[in-house]
Amino acid sequence: MNNIPDIFSIARRTGRPLILDGAMGSLLQSKFKSDDSLWMSYLNISASTEVLKLHKAYIGSGADIITTNTFRTNPAAFSSKRFANSKEYCKAALDIAYKAVKNTPVIIAGSNPPAEDCYQKERFLTETELQKNHIQHINNLVKSGAHIILNETFSHMDEIDIVCKYCSGKNIPYIMSIYFTDDLHLLSGEKVKDAVNYVLKYNPLALSFNCIKPEHFERFLHQIKLSFNWGTYLNCGSGAVTDTVLSCGISPEGYANFIKKLMQYKPSFIGACCGSSPLYIKQIKKVIDERNCN
Repeated sequence: MNNIPDIFSIARRTGRPLILDGAMGSLLQSKFKSDDSLWMSYLNISASTEVLKLHKAYIGSGADIITTNTFRTNPAAFSSKRFANSKEYCKAALDIAYKAVKNTPVIIAGSNPPAEDCYQKERFLTETELQKNHIQHINNLVKSGAHIILNETFSHMDEIDIVCKYCSGKNIPYIMSIYFTDDLHLLSGEKVKDAVNYVLKYNPLALSFNCIKPEHFERFLHQIKLSFNWGTYLNCGSGAVTDTVLSCGISPEGYANFIKKLMQYKPSFIGACCGSSPLYIKQIKKVIDERNCN
């Protein structure tokens, strides 16, 4: 989709952001048992109708962008699975997404996660292993038909560097979405504003921030001028981000009220993260529709 860069720029310029979907994994986790390494991505094979149903629910709620159920189809996650194939599960996720989208203009964002647990400060893979993991997974997503790559919850500069250089060098349209701690630093120690400046050198379609509590994102807004295509999908769950099953920490209406405040900063897209559901996306659409009717 060669027009995607223009779509994000137009969204920012007009003040009408695109709507990203909400939680996939944490919502499926409320119904199904989680796999230790594959999380909920194993459902692409064993319960594809449930994944399809959720994609359709988000599209029906107003999502312009849906995120594939590939948060754990990366090769590193499959390293302990002797009889399972990372590429197969990735392809299955894209096939499901295409069934949901059909002939609509909805954008399919291929989810590429950190190689190991996304909230893991200390990691065990070597630089070579990290690089191999991300290149293989991004290639699998592209070959399976993802319109763009959504690199989600990245919080280590080495992985950010690998992905930005690869996607930029191969002209793969991508979003870098950053997770930061309560003190506004990456897990690898850098200030988030320094990471933002680094990513922008590699021309992402947009820079994003996800799985962060709304109050912490609001603090971050006072530190940086958002003079670029950007988006966010914030944590709607209660408790620690590592909770097995998240309960809603903020209501759909409460989240929508926070989104109203963000509109003045002209985001290119808005969605919701852990703990959310299609109800949250309906409320985001309502906020955007009402604002653009006034």
